Amino acid sequence: MRVYGRKILREVLNSGMRVKKVYFATLENPSKDFLELIELVKKAGIPHKFVSKKRADNLVGGEKSQGVVIDLEEFSYLDLHEALEKSEAPFVLLLDRIQDPHNFGAIIRTAVASGVDFIVIPKDRSVKVTPAVIKVSAGYVFRIPIVVVTNMARTVDRLKDRGIWIYAASAGGKLYYEEDLKRPVGIVLGNEGKGVRRLVVEKCDGVISIPMKNEVESLNVAVSAGILMYEVWRQNEL
Repeated sequence: MRVYGRKILREVLNSGMRVKKVYFATLENPSKDFLELIELVKKAGIPHKFVSKKRADNLVGGEKSQGVVIDLEEFSYLDLHEALEKSEAPFVLLLDRIQDPHNFGAIIRTAVASGVDFIVIPKDRSVKVTPAVIKVSAGYVFRIPIVVVTNMARTVDRLKDRGIWIYAASAGGKLYYEEDLKRPVGIVLGNEGKGVRRLVVEKCDGVISIPMKNEVESLNVAVSAGILMYEVWRQNEL
């Protein structure tokens, strides 16, 4: 899996994720930041190679690579049990069959910013961590555990058994700012077109909704996620 960009390389290096190789473009007037990245890669003992700027861009389909292309191992997902062991009162985000990588990447970035402990996605019919997701997340995907599960409804049960209150975001529920969203808590958001599946909703402790004006039926899932994640932060930390 190839990704690119200077900030993303920094995030990769800080995460400790395994890197196959880094390609640096040969630049006429490299910046201090660029030279520092080269030194960090050298110190880490990561294989690297200098290529022309055109070659670096071509390695990622003609995109502007900023002179940095990273050839990564496949993304490492975390087991649910391992994720739960990392926090006594977690804030969990469950994404029920989100399929747009841009939505997923945007949600990840906001999740990191708002203090989500880990994200859960289903194995089937769901976008995984791809180069597009990494790009949209600005590399922050390397800062948060992503858990892949076989059955989302059973996962809700497992989380509830651990004392975590789970709420589905869907129309017709309680206004989100009137619900008690104190940790430990989990929010479920659904597919861009169909929302959270009925069976998953039925497993949840409750349903929360975002009020709408002017006959708007729904918001983009990444926008909805941002509103709800920051409400959890507000109730717990502000």
